[in-house]
Amino acid sequence: MRILALESSAKTASAALLTDGVLTAEAYQNCGLTHSVTLLPMVEAMLKQANVTLEQIDCFAVAYGPGSFTGVRIGVSAVKGLAWAAQKPCVAVSTLEGMATMHTQEDAALCAVMDARRSQVYNALFEAKDGHLRRLSEDRAISMERLQQELAQITGKIILIGDGALLCYNSFGAALPQLILAPEALRQQRAAGVALAAYPKALEGAFTSAEALKPFYLRMSQAERERLARLEEQTN
Repeated sequence: MRILALESSAKTASAALLTDGVLTAEAYQNCGLTHSVTLLPMVEAMLKQANVTLEQIDCFAVAYGPGSFTGVRIGVSAVKGLAWAAQKPCVAVSTLEGMATMHTQEDAALCAVMDARRSQVYNALFEAKDGHLRRLSEDRAISMERLQQELAQITGKIILIGDGALLCYNSFGAALPQLILAPEALRQQRAAGVALAAYPKALEGAFTSAEALKPFYLRMSQAERERLARLEEQTN
């Protein structure tokens, strides 16, 4: 089974090709360019170098959120277009689960965090043990203070991953000696993690159609919040 996975939920953008559970190609950029400019050319170049055509892809996977509203929309829209044209199924993967899937090589608690601003992070907690991943919480938008309180209850090693990892480490790492900051090269979101997380779902037939695939948001966008605020002002 060949899976083409995309990840564009934050500053980085990447694409990965997984063949029967083995990562066979990956393209990654963290150069600050708009994902709408880089993502599809990245896919085209990666598949060409791997000598694989879109017709040979069995399903498409994407980090469908949480994350940047624009970034998530770009990734989901790209996969919807590719899957629709190829008449192939899709697998929707939590951005946070995709990150955690890259860190099952050592037994530890995993704290996947993305900076959600407004003193919040998008977060999910996982446990890595014997090469397997187990969820400890659902994806959520949580305050930094509340997350610190939860992490303080964990006695073992906790690895911080994601683009919000450094923020958390700088904020309360001194108070929680069990916190370990993942290396920069392994910290950011990657399509390889999305592909690896999608593989068992695909084997189980947990597909969605291109038409039904939608972004997953934990909060309203700033534009939506401002619109609601204006409506409230008009009614008051």
